Order: sequence, then structure tokens, then C-alpha cells
Amino acid sequence: MFFHIFELQILCVIALDLLLGDPRWFPHPVRIIGWFCVRFERLFLRGIVSKRLAGVATVLAVHAMTFSLVIFLLQGGAFFSPLLADVLAVFLLYTSIAARDLIRHSREVYVALLQEGETGLQAGRQAVSMIVGRDTAFLDRAGVIRASVETVAENMVDGVTAPLFYAVLGAMVAPLFEMSPVHLAAIFAMGYKAVNTMDSMFGYKNEQYLDFGWAAARLDDLANFIPARLSGLLLVLASFLLGLDGKNALRIFARDRLNHASPNSGHSEAAVAGALGVQLGGESIYFGHPVVKPTMGEQTKELTDGDIVLTNRLMLAGSALFLIVLLLLRRILPG
Repeated sequence: MFFHIFELQILCVIALDLLLGDPRWFPHPVRIIGWFCVRFERLFLRGIVSKRLAGVATVLAVHAMTFSLVIFLLQGGAFFSPLLADVLAVFLLYTSIAARDLIRHSREVYVALLQEGETGLQAGRQAVSMIVGRDTAFLDRAGVIRASVETVAENMVDGVTAPLFYAVLGAMVAPLFEMSPVHLAAIFAMGYKAVNTMDSMFGYKNEQYLDFGWAAARLDDLANFIPARLSGLLLVLASFLLGLDGKNALRIFARDRLNHASPNSGHSEAAVAGALGVQLGGESIYFGHPVVKPTMGEQTKELTDGDIVLTNRLMLAGSALFLIVLLLLRRILPG
């Protein structure tokens, strides 16, 4: 058989995401994980004096609850039918991917900027404010485009490649646990989403979360270490395939990938900056205060509306290459 069953299931996952995106009417698993995050945060902060220990306890409890619920759901489905359990696993994997949403949100910025003059700029500021944490009220046109490009490039890892990495990793080790590959893939992917959700909720360097969020932030750094670096490399390859400046993408990736406060976020951003021939990073305003970030890339040209579209294409091509590499490794490696 040319395709293995698991590979067909993963292709179904990708197709569902690209066709449907995140169904807003459905209680997304990440929202359920977030609900447990809030409850365990309150519980352990009341019961444990040390904020750092309370944060560690929250991380362990959220993961225990996440794994337990996913396993319970899959076993409950298998009780009625193995096919139902597989369908539930595919659905959980589908909810872990967010390529369609990244494209949709960034394209809303692109469409807004197509309007003429100040009207388009105001609409672009409003659209990009929905996907970034920085203040957007005073962004110029280039600033709006830069914010959108940075968001797609950075969130490619959290929203697409890292969930795929852990899904395929789960499938690779499934024989060791005598489990269905797609079932363990769903368990691993949801485990990663728990890591990512806790980091987004607790991983702030402020008085409230500096200690409590330490465990969540460090675990997120560790979980994204390999996916981020592999994503950056494959974005370089994707830039060659798309006819962009692949040589510059490789040069900027090698030089600037660590120019970021996060140990992981700069890899994909640097590759995109090099491929487009633009500069990312620099000054942004957060809560009324200017923050100067290290830059990535060189401004060989001005940012244009079309760079948003090109970034989406790069993200999709890089993600496709990422999945192909993972599935080839699964075929090659023993297990």
C-alpha cells in the first residue's frame, strides 16, 4: 500500500483544518484545557505557599487531566466501535492544528489594507489587533504588515508544526505501548496543546506569573526546541521551492535566529525575513510603553501587502515539508 493507514489519517486531519478551520460553535479542547488551568491555578495558589511549586503542581495536574480525558474519550469510543475511536482521534488531531486560522486572520489584514488611504490603514490596524498583543492604534502601514508577517511566522510552530511533530512522534512510539498509532498521536498532540495553552496563560514575566508561570514557560521552551529549529530549516527549503530568496533565507536564519526573547520564536521569523528580504522585529508598543526587540533580516525592500500572502504560502509550504520529513522518518526508523 502506497500510503499507510496513519498517513491517510493525518492527511484527513490536514484536510479538515484547511477546509473548516476552528469551528467556533464547538467547545474546542484548548478551551477545556484553559478552564482546567484556571481552576488548578486557584486551587494550588490557595494551598501552596511557594508560587513556583504551585505552578509546577498546576502543570502536572493539567497534564494529568488532559491525558486522562483524552484516554477516557478514546477508550469510550473503542467500547462501541474501533472505527469510532479512530474518528475521535482524528477529530482531536484536527483541533490541534491551526493553519487555516492563521491564514484567515492574516488574510483579513491583507483584505483590509486593500482599501484606499486612511480607511484601509484603520481597517488594517483593527484587523491586526485581533491577532497580536502589541498596541496597534499608531502603527503605520508597514507596521501593520510587519505585525501580521511576524505573527504567522512565529505561530507556525505553535499552531502547526509542533502539534504535527508530537502527533507523528506518538505514532512512532505506539508499538512500544501496543496502542493504535492514531490514538497515541492524539494523546501526544493534546499533551503538547496543554503545554502551549499553559504557556499562553501563565508564561508572563510580570509580578503575578514570574514564579508561578516558570514551569509552564520552561516546559514550552523545551517542547518547541526541535520543532522550531526544524521549521526554520524547512522554511529555507520552502523559499527555494517558491522562487523566493532561499540563499538569503539561509543566511539570515543562520545569523539572526536567536535574535528573539524566546529561544524558539526567532527561527521561523528569521527564515521568513530572509526569504522576503525584509526586516522584522524592532520597536513595538505594548500597553503604552515602547519595547525595542532585536531585529531579524535586512531591509532590502519595503514591506508590502503582498508579503502577507507570501508569508502564508511560505508557512503552508514549510509545514508540508515538515510533515513529509516526519512521515519519512517514521517509515525509516525502526519501531
